Amino acid sequence: MSRPISRRAFIKKSLTGAGLTIGLSMAPSGCRLIGSENMNKASTAPFDLTAWIQIIPDETVRCILNKSEMGQGVYTSLPMIIADELEADWRNICFQAAPAAQSYVDPVFGMQLTGGSTSIRHMFEPLRKAAAAAREMLVSAAAKAWGVPVSECQALGGKVQHLKSGKTLTYGELCERASQLPVPENPALKKESQFRLIGTSMSRLDVWDKVNGSATFGTDNFVPGMVYASIARPPAFGAKVTSLNKELAEKVTGVSKVVTMDQGIAVCATTFSAAQEGKEALQVKWDKGPYSGLDAETLEKTFIDHLKQPGVVARNEGDSKNGLQHATQKIEATYVLPYLAHVTMEPMNCTAWIRSDRCDIWASTQNQTGVLQLATKMTGMKPDQIHVHTTYLGGGFGRRAETDVVEETLQIAKATGKPVKLLWTREEDIQNDFYRPGNCCKIEGGIDARGQIVAWFHKVVVPSIFARIFPQMVKGGVDPAAVEGIVEPYEVPNILVEYVRIDTPIPVGFWRSVGSSHNAFTVECFLDELAHLAQKDPLEFRLNHLKNQPRARRVLEVAAEKARWGSSRAVGQGLGIAYHHSVGTHVAQVAEISVNEDGKLKVHKVTCAVDCGRIINPGIITAQMESGILMGLSAALKEKIEFANGGVKSANFYDYEILRMSEIPDVEVHLVKSNEAMGGVGEPGLPPIAPALGNAVFDATGVRIRRLPLTPKTVLESIRKMG
Repeated sequence: MSRPISRRAFIKKSLTGAGLTIGLSMAPSGCRLIGSENMNKASTAPFDLTAWIQIIPDETVRCILNKSEMGQGVYTSLPMIIADELEADWRNICFQAAPAAQSYVDPVFGMQLTGGSTSIRHMFEPLRKAAAAAREMLVSAAAKAWGVPVSECQALGGKVQHLKSGKTLTYGELCERASQLPVPENPALKKESQFRLIGTSMSRLDVWDKVNGSATFGTDNFVPGMVYASIARPPAFGAKVTSLNKELAEKVTGVSKVVTMDQGIAVCATTFSAAQEGKEALQVKWDKGPYSGLDAETLEKTFIDHLKQPGVVARNEGDSKNGLQHATQKIEATYVLPYLAHVTMEPMNCTAWIRSDRCDIWASTQNQTGVLQLATKMTGMKPDQIHVHTTYLGGGFGRRAETDVVEETLQIAKATGKPVKLLWTREEDIQNDFYRPGNCCKIEGGIDARGQIVAWFHKVVVPSIFARIFPQMVKGGVDPAAVEGIVEPYEVPNILVEYVRIDTPIPVGFWRSVGSSHNAFTVECFLDELAHLAQKDPLEFRLNHLKNQPRARRVLEVAAEKARWGSSRAVGQGLGIAYHHSVGTHVAQVAEISVNEDGKLKVHKVTCAVDCGRIINPGIITAQMESGILMGLSAALKEKIEFANGGVKSANFYDYEILRMSEIPDVEVHLVKSNEAMGGVGEPGLPPIAPALGNAVFDATGVRIRRLPLTPKTVLESIRKMG
């Protein structure tokens, strides 16, 4: 374990013998470049101490990264941006997680937060600017050392060369001289044609740490003298303790303290097994809570009943009601989607140590700003006394943007006066999540005699995520996640989208691709229903409604071509196509499946075409598409949180199943290059796969299924109803 280090010490240590250090001062008005001299002058203001790029005499180029690595590859892609603009030798590049501080906020979010598939998009220009400034300073230092004009010098591959004489100096040899020069305010950026690394599939910088076991995740942190904590939690929402045996728990060998918390009872011990044993010995009894009648059936009925309520208008173009009345043909459908857990590979955990003058927190977090603000509030300390150490994340998907596990750990650490390591079990992780919300919607659509959509009405019932997390983004009562991507960018002359908020005791939060994971399924499946009504090929039908959307058309055409769309298939086999646009990226997918006599689906192949605009690392884009597809397949085929007796019934992978390795299909990803603005890649691979599966089931069986997951039982029951 590395020793705790303050932000002030972090900068001072970084600057000692660092040679050249370039910083970015983030502000709402933009970012400002600063050098080591100004950082030292700003030593009385910790938030101004910002090092982003460091070049030291041993040729090391250190990239200080403000984003969390949860498998998506930012610990490679962000250094690639720096290295390319800097003209550094890739072999000399290393990275380091930035401390939590206002100086390291995302310039767009205004927070130090990783989410929304924004890391590369938000940091691309600021990091290029910082790297370009360092490059110009190194070139100027070399020109000064040789007594030649700057125009005669060129940076390339970690060296500066004098073009006329052929003399060279390495960045390590130049860094200390360069650090004495003024930082250029507006350095010239490279032209795209000059990129050497950007656009290529560079090997990931973090791969060896993960292969050899040296990578530190949240559960890998150990502090001398720490205690382990385990929490007895209510089995139902809002349930209260009626009795417990604190004395019996304290008699368990290794148990040091029992702490009553806001939500549960924590047992602290010298080992995790002792904490678990002590928790069992508590023999906690709970009341039924205020929602004892909540179960899967009543919950679904409540959602469907909310469809009868008037909604808040989220989108209104043309006259949907009139368009439906005059449509040649029309249909309506109701879709129901379940609550889902995040089930990250690494369950929730945190380590915290509160002392009289400082607080250290080791967390696998997506939300450093949230952790810093929470700790400041709970401890009463100043921000520069709070030290957040960001580890690798064993999966995030939005779950680790929450700070609940940090809050629990700090509560226990305050009560014990010792360093505390809180570990959640898989059961706790599944039963105490901030779930992807359940969703119910009613759609009505009409077509004209030519088979074109003339009207679309879409009412969606779903809990609000933003109302809790970012209430300022709920405008006119509309949660932006609830309605994102509905019928966009399809060309429909008359469309009305309504949102009905439903409040339940079930906590909801961001889940990979957020509202798009719902809306892609309902929109793309209903489009197939309309195509069938119009007696049109599903691909042709989509293209006919995307005449002015060349990027959308292209990914659909590429996916269809590579999947051999239109080829003959045996009985029980099917192809389904779907498209979705989210976070600036266009994705189309074709699923090739078969359905056996028991209703079980086998997914043979998924073909994916993606246009995310400018490309940094093609290999990482491909990996993220594959990752999103597999997570989406798991959700579409298997996952559903079950509720009973006022709480979560699902407990572990035996009753909350996820996709197995033996069930993974062949996945083929095709990158469709374009010169458009950069889009995200962490999330948009997920939304199209569920509707592609649903449409493939219809192609194979003639059965239209309007609920998830597509379990054998659901498929078989639908086939029997049709028969």
